[in-house]
Amino acid sequence: MSFSRKWLALGAVIVLAVVGYYGWKELRPHGLPEGIAGGNGRIEATEIDVSTKAAGRVRDVLVREGDFVQAGQTLAVMDTDQLQAQKRQAEAQLQQALIAVETARNQVTQRTAEQAASTAVVAQREAERDAADKRLKRSEQLIIRDNISQQVLDDDRARALGAAAAVEAAKAQLAATNAAIGAAESQVIGAGAAVDAAKATIERIEADIADSVLTSPRDGRVQFRVAQPGEVLAAGGRVLNLVDLSDVYMTFFLPTAQAGKLALGADARIVLDAAPQYVIPARISFVSDVAQFTPKTVETAVEREKLMFRIRAQIPPELLRQYITHVKTGLPGMAYVQLHPDAQWPENLQKTVADQ
Repeated sequence: MSFSRKWLALGAVIVLAVVGYYGWKELRPHGLPEGIAGGNGRIEATEIDVSTKAAGRVRDVLVREGDFVQAGQTLAVMDTDQLQAQKRQAEAQLQQALIAVETARNQVTQRTAEQAASTAVVAQREAERDAADKRLKRSEQLIIRDNISQQVLDDDRARALGAAAAVEAAKAQLAATNAAIGAAESQVIGAGAAVDAAKATIERIEADIADSVLTSPRDGRVQFRVAQPGEVLAAGGRVLNLVDLSDVYMTFFLPTAQAGKLALGADARIVLDAAPQYVIPARISFVSDVAQFTPKTVETAVEREKLMFRIRAQIPPELLRQYITHVKTGLPGMAYVQLHPDAQWPENLQKTVADQ
């Protein structure tokens, strides 16, 4: 074959390749327009474990797997016989503490009365001492003029000393009474603290009793019934597993070039394999900051293209409430996203169930 024929043949192959590429690009049935990307994923939802706060026996489970539940609805009940006994014991201790407070207050009243009496005795003894001192002074003057005998002077002196001693004794009694009042007041404070402790114990037990009634923290569906009536669980033991149907999303993956252009809040569409005729609107709520399927070392641009980032497309809660009985987790499908705000959705993705 001549040189010119070789070039003609090569040119024909190139033309055919170019024409074939553009023909494929125009005629491919599922091609996405510029600025739109997609990936495979599954419907997921936030899972919630309904667990016991304290160790105990399961008395009853009131729901079954697959049941829809509302926030605040009673799901299970734990046995509270032991807690009820502890509460009765704490209530008895509270009554004892209240009696101790009243007794201590009566002691304060009694000691206060004794204090008043001791104060009066001190005043009386001081008056007797003053009288004895005055009489002693007169006797000392009279003995000089021999108007009284020495015996009388000695008696008056003894009376003055006795009166002074009586004053000191009365003051000591008053000090003891004051100390008794302080002790009684301390008993009042201690008894009051015992009352507060008993009340706190009752409140704690009542809180444990309230926590023995397991309620749903939010609207959802029972996914697993982990425990059965009669089983004994440790603290934190799981009884039920719920799916929060107000927080449903599809997780999928995009390569580096596409994930880097994706913004949080970007418009998205979800199409499930089980119902391809319905297009579900969504918003991008999460873009992972760590790549998945990461090579051990990233040294070349080709290797960087292998990196995949986890993306989450969130379904609006108001739409979920409207179709709550149809929401099922685990369903596979496709998620489509706008890489640019001005990118146009293809015709088959423009109309969503929210528009119907």
